[in-house]
Amino acid sequence: MESLVMNSLSYPILSVVTFLPIAGGILLMLMPRGNDNLARFGALAVTVVTFLLSLPLFTAFDRSTWKMQFAEMSPWIPDWNINYAMGVDGISVLFVLLSTLVGILCVLISWTAVKEKVKEFHVAILIVEGAMIGVFCSLDMFLFYIFWEAMLIPMFLLIGIWGGPGRLYATIKFFLFTLVGSLLMLIGIITLYLKLGGTFFIPELAAKAGSLPIGLQTTLWLAFFAAFAVKVPMFPVHTWLPDAHTEAPTAGSVILAAVLIKMGAYGFLRFSIPFFPEATKAMAMPMMVLSVVGIIYGAVICFAQTDLKRLIAYSSVSHMGFVTLGIFAMNTQGLEGGIIQMINHGVVTGGLFLMVGAVYERTHSREIAFYGGMAKPLPVYATMFLILTLSSIGFPGTNGFVGEFMILLGGFTKNRMIGLFASTGVILGAGYMLWLYRRVFFQDVSDNVAALADINGREMAAVLPMLFLVFWIGLNPDAYLGFMHATVEHLVAHVNASGGAAQLAQISQIIEPIGGGR
Repeated sequence: MESLVMNSLSYPILSVVTFLPIAGGILLMLMPRGNDNLARFGALAVTVVTFLLSLPLFTAFDRSTWKMQFAEMSPWIPDWNINYAMGVDGISVLFVLLSTLVGILCVLISWTAVKEKVKEFHVAILIVEGAMIGVFCSLDMFLFYIFWEAMLIPMFLLIGIWGGPGRLYATIKFFLFTLVGSLLMLIGIITLYLKLGGTFFIPELAAKAGSLPIGLQTTLWLAFFAAFAVKVPMFPVHTWLPDAHTEAPTAGSVILAAVLIKMGAYGFLRFSIPFFPEATKAMAMPMMVLSVVGIIYGAVICFAQTDLKRLIAYSSVSHMGFVTLGIFAMNTQGLEGGIIQMINHGVVTGGLFLMVGAVYERTHSREIAFYGGMAKPLPVYATMFLILTLSSIGFPGTNGFVGEFMILLGGFTKNRMIGLFASTGVILGAGYMLWLYRRVFFQDVSDNVAALADINGREMAAVLPMLFLVFWIGLNPDAYLGFMHATVEHLVAHVNASGGAAQLAQISQIIEPIGGGR
């Protein structure tokens, strides 16, 4: 408990923001069918209240400490030493706030797009929001795994019921990829529990797991890697993401892009690095190489795409490659750049999917060739899309520039060749995004879009928070970087301190048998 700062507020804020959406979803489920507007307004009210209740996490957070804050802990299953333990630090607090914001935007953008099973759709949105928040707040591995797996069910339904024509294939692929990785992680969790004195408490595991033999550390690291690499997704286990994005409804794509795939990178930060510091050091260079391959591969594939959502999906593979590159550079600049880029990617790519969803509702086409000259009939829409495009390519003054600059700085500091190859992804990213913008918004006005109405007030309300964050983070990055400074510095110190005596002990275990016969 020394690593916890107990809740300074008068109510259990993390439990409230986690379970309020879930409770709202259950109440919505009990409503009689037939009143779709009541379901919409009910879901909107729950998401807005959840967001407002989460704001003290931003205002009351102590940025000077690396310890877990707003902590809640009580016995749950004493026989197995399982506790209900919640808390956030400088890394996880930002993702809780992003999750509560995204819930509101998903309800707004789906207001008229979803016309069938409206009540059930909003139930799924609310439950997946609560599960996502629970993942970022959990301080017990048992509780974490429940939330981690619970997300699969509503996402499975969102894609499988309200998705496009190929939704069945995309849903099964998404489910199998994530389930297999999660089962390997479960084996790793059970092994840790048995090897480290029968505890699931995450801070305690982080303190003890570094003493495990390097061989066992590496094996467990790979077990956790299986779950997190799929969720990121890293090359070559990324193939589920384009299919899921393409077939998912707009809200499903926004949840996937803004929050869900961040959980893989979050898993590396919360578990893989602090639990297995020696294995992390050994695997850092292979991970950086895989990240660079993902950066370049994802960017090159974007040039061949003909579908708007599929292009943005492959751009996520490239952008998340930058995130994992920053994380495994294992220096302060790279780690902070990777974390802030996770937020940035959620803002920008989530915003792009909101924009694509708005125009898809009008045209029912995602084909790039279907559009052309949209800047003339839809000038406000074109301006908002341009801002998100510039942020996506890392234009100075936007949030994308801050993240990519810090990641490349960390990458060059770690290995110049890695940094050099990664920087080509910035050039390629500018190429495919500007190519997309030119084809969709300039050239001659297509007959398909000449009579389209510009973005309306509800759609604008869904996108404006993302545009606000583009400039807020871009012009005042310390407002967000300040949250993570202490936590990142502690994480780097923890990994660096894992060498020395522990490493010498491992070497002596190897050398002793060799020299024993002399």
